[in-house]
Amino acid sequence: MPEHAKPRLLGRDREAAELERLLREVREGRSRVLVLRGEAGVGKSALLDRLAALAGQLQVVRAAGVEAEAEFAYSALQRLCAPLLSGLDRLPPVQQDALRVAFGLSAGAAPEMLLVGMAVLGLFAEAAADAPLVCLVDDAQWLDLMSQRILAFVGRRLDSESVALVFAERVVDGTGDEGFAGLPDLALRGLSDAEARTLLDRVLLGPVDARVRDRIVAETGGNPLALLELPRGLSPAELAFGFGGPGAGPLATRVEDGFRRRVAALPADTRALLLVAAVEPVGDGPLLWQALRLLGVGPEAAAPAEAAELISLGASVRFRHPLVRSAVWRGADAGALRAAHHALAGATDGGRDPDRQAWHRAHAAPGPDEEVALALERSADRALARGGRAAAASFLERAAALTPDPKGRARRALAAAAAYLAAGLTGKVPDLLAAAELGALNPLQQADVHRLRARAAAQTGRELGVVRPLLDAADRLGALDPAAARETCLMAFGAAIWAGRHDDGALRQVAEAARALPPGDEPAGALLRALAAWTVDGPAVAHPLLARALRAVPDVDDPALLWAAANAAAELGDLGAWLDVTDRAVRTARTTGALSILATALPHRAVALGFAGRFAEARELLAGATAVENAAGPAARLAATAVIGAYRGRERPALAAIEAAEREGGRSGLGRLTATAAWARAVLHNGLGNYPLALDAALKAAEYRDLAVHHWTCGELVEAAVRAGDPDAAARARERLADHASAGTPWALGALAVADALAGAPEQAEDRYRAAVDQFARGALAGAEARARLLLGEWLRRQHRRAQARGELRAAHEAFTRMGLEAFAERTRRELLATGETVRKRTVEGPVLTPQEAQIARLAATGHPNAEIGAQLFLSPRTVEWHLRKVFAKLGVSNRRELDGALTGR
Repeated sequence: MPEHAKPRLLGRDREAAELERLLREVREGRSRVLVLRGEAGVGKSALLDRLAALAGQLQVVRAAGVEAEAEFAYSALQRLCAPLLSGLDRLPPVQQDALRVAFGLSAGAAPEMLLVGMAVLGLFAEAAADAPLVCLVDDAQWLDLMSQRILAFVGRRLDSESVALVFAERVVDGTGDEGFAGLPDLALRGLSDAEARTLLDRVLLGPVDARVRDRIVAETGGNPLALLELPRGLSPAELAFGFGGPGAGPLATRVEDGFRRRVAALPADTRALLLVAAVEPVGDGPLLWQALRLLGVGPEAAAPAEAAELISLGASVRFRHPLVRSAVWRGADAGALRAAHHALAGATDGGRDPDRQAWHRAHAAPGPDEEVALALERSADRALARGGRAAAASFLERAAALTPDPKGRARRALAAAAAYLAAGLTGKVPDLLAAAELGALNPLQQADVHRLRARAAAQTGRELGVVRPLLDAADRLGALDPAAARETCLMAFGAAIWAGRHDDGALRQVAEAARALPPGDEPAGALLRALAAWTVDGPAVAHPLLARALRAVPDVDDPALLWAAANAAAELGDLGAWLDVTDRAVRTARTTGALSILATALPHRAVALGFAGRFAEARELLAGATAVENAAGPAARLAATAVIGAYRGRERPALAAIEAAEREGGRSGLGRLTATAAWARAVLHNGLGNYPLALDAALKAAEYRDLAVHHWTCGELVEAAVRAGDPDAAARARERLADHASAGTPWALGALAVADALAGAPEQAEDRYRAAVDQFARGALAGAEARARLLLGEWLRRQHRRAQARGELRAAHEAFTRMGLEAFAERTRRELLATGETVRKRTVEGPVLTPQEAQIARLAATGHPNAEIGAQLFLSPRTVEWHLRKVFAKLGVSNRRELDGALTGR
């Protein structure tokens, strides 16, 4: 049908125009994502149908969330991707394997979510290489968790693949699902009064008073489904007072009640047919008829339901509207529901689809049943093998409820709590742990209860109050599983370090508990021993232990080990180790798709790159960190963003980032974040030359000895205090840096040399400044080296040695400009002017690459092919190629070989 001949949707011209614009952009090679949001019945599904019709010769794939199927991992995603799986072989082997395992097509290690997400992104891109692709997802509020997370991830990464991804999501009280937050959306509202009257006139059986018609329009808010459905079966007399008086309930409930009344008027066999169809989530026609035969219901039962326009039956089964399904489901009594599930369990092939059979058997069980519980537990194992932690948790929760033996019930409840926690769903964990405690738990299980309860609290970002439950769990585990006890105690260290000043005394408690545990030489044990020494004995004793522990850490595949190892390197001032451990962690996470590792590794690596003077790379990493932020919260990203912004020196955006970190630190009780924000303030104001403000910030940051952050703060404090005229504060900070210099690294020795030059004997200042420059250069600390040269140049000018000052200041100015440290560059420029040298403010010449373009250009310049670049940056290869064409045009180059020179010259 020609586009102009397609039927117009009443009152939806604005929305239809947006959909047509979306398709135009997709045909032109761009990708578009859109979330249609509105209440039930407002016309979201009709718009999806309209979009499918407008797509014409484009590829269209569809799926819908089903409330009854939300427990099955990847179920909606698999339906959406099924028509595209012929292109699976075109993906990188690791992505092929991830998708095959996730969809149950082959066995293998459970894939991480990011890896599955990249595979789906690649699958969409490969399909669109043949013809633009339109993916439609209805009832997105009922997607299973893994489908929702992966499709939201893909939606955020689509760019230039010729793919449209459109969701229809029901909102309640104006609120949609947080999983799609940030995606472009289009809010659907009711029809205008005139349009609503036009639609209402189509279904009214006879004349209705104009005032009653106005009341009906007002009551429905112009909701098309309500206008079409609520008048059905009602006479003009029954409509005399509209659809209901005050307190009639939400509109969706009233529409559902109307469907329920229509269902109740049908013959018993027809009601049974509708109920079996409502609880069978896939819409499998042959399965439906097999189940109905087991119930003794024949084909003739379908006619009344189809005549009532409630359902359409064929190879697939489709309800007229999801509210029909929910009306049937919620309107049935418990006995009828169990009978429907029993019939579906009998009709389902247990060899081909054991999980759905187990699910139906579970809902058919009138009481505890160990055989059914065992089948559900096996389903949980299969879900875990596919990476579906949330699905496994749901199966285990139901299995626990059906377990007759108290010990078995407690064990399964504990396993369900652990699975929910692993899925990042903490809401059900407390109740499941409480249920587990009602059973006969052994000591190891009791310790697990305490550990899981504390981890659930920590996962919500509440570090305060987490330390002591973790220590209690570690104590219980000590004699039962020493390695697990040490891992738990290391988690307590992490929580105590993050809580910092907001939980004073927690660190010493953890250290004492760590020393009471059986010692271990594994990485967690070595890090635990070193951190305990740092807390109790001080830096001189701890630094050799931290260095030894750092060497023992393998490729990082554990967030707790990553955090501890990165902070050990930072405390030592071993920039090479810090860069190495974060590089290995990022590469491991990107290879395996480990979201929890990547969300921790990216901010840590960004700060390490900043200290190495690679601020452009640091900003590029942080630009992508939000896309992989996980349930652990935004603390690490906020801290890194504040620090990198402070060094860059643009006052207003830097202060905004610092204030965001301060707010989160106060809200979540994260003293370390509070300290990091104050340190970042000191860096910013030292760069701007506002030394009183820098001193205030540094004094606040230094009130508590936060791991690594404290000695960074002391460096800022010495400079700010000397410049602001507070020699006592400078001397105290210098003494603390002398303690830290026991690490013996170039960073630690250089920081002490700067402090000695600033606050020590004046006759030694020049030698100490030059020693600092040499140490920082040896440690590849480009930013610190440039700052030492700036300080040396300032000192030389004040000694009236202007010619020598200019040499140091020129080198510092060049370094600051190259690194993009604008405030420090401007401070250096002013100092050069004071020496009599003319220095113009430098501006970036030529076109500016976006952070993403810069990342792609750097990787392409070092020889990475598009597929590898896409895997690193979570983009499809087609999007990488599109961005590279833009980079070539901006830089005036024609191939990858010329990129390195063009980037170096910028």
